[in-house]
Amino acid sequence: MNEIFSRVVIAFGSNLPFGENSSRDIVSRALVRLKNHEIRILEQSRWYRSAPVPRSNQPDFINGAVLAESPCGPAQLLAILHDVEDDFGRIRRTRNEARTLDLDLIDFAGLVNEDGGRGPILPHPRMRDRAFVLLPLRDVVPDWRHPVTGESVDEMIAALPEPMHVEPL
Repeated sequence: MNEIFSRVVIAFGSNLPFGENSSRDIVSRALVRLKNHEIRILEQSRWYRSAPVPRSNQPDFINGAVLAESPCGPAQLLAILHDVEDDFGRIRRTRNEARTLDLDLIDFAGLVNEDGGRGPILPHPRMRDRAFVLLPLRDVVPDWRHPVTGESVDEMIAALPEPMHVEPL
């Protein structure tokens, strides 16, 4: 029996260590954990250093993205992402807090689910405003278009209101 794999984009971020692991170690090891869940990595972005959004006194983040194939549906894939976050000590208390690992499902095969009623909100609702997502996204899928607005990645980057303090490592 052949499994059907869907193309997905997953964004990575970390700005707190976990045990002996630095943020860069965490995002690299999280990538390996995804492979253990039969998620096939097709393309991986460079790693980026970015200031927290909104600006705060938190440490800088390490960010990146992958284009992957997954045999899971969107809700199951999001549950796997949350399990991997938990493996690295992720605690959810407040929005935009410092975190050991943040895995966001940015796109799931172009699916649009804007109310989240049956699964995750797709595409990710705040991706268009975040250089730390858009720059790695451009690395892995330069011709990607937002399935709702039709905007290209370059158009979304050009529309960012101000520099977001994101630099490749």
